[in-house]
Amino acid sequence: MSNGRGIGRGAGAGAGRGQTGRGRMGGFAAGPGGECVCPKCGYRMSHQIGIPCYQQKCPKCGSAMTRG
Repeated sequence: MSNGRGIGRGAGAGAGRGQTGRGRMGGFAAGPGGECVCPKCGYRMSHQIGIPCYQQKCPKCGSAMTRG
């Protein structure tokens, strides 16, 4: 006698396996803490919330900073 459900368990939709550790839009934001680092001279400074590191200039050599 068949009830239309089939046999066994599948791994279909809703199995709970998806993207882990990433934001809703798939971004890789580093969060509010951390440091900005100059790739040219190595100068480090605290990351300021709301201002991406790449928008800040190194106070020593004027290069664009990166997240470190």
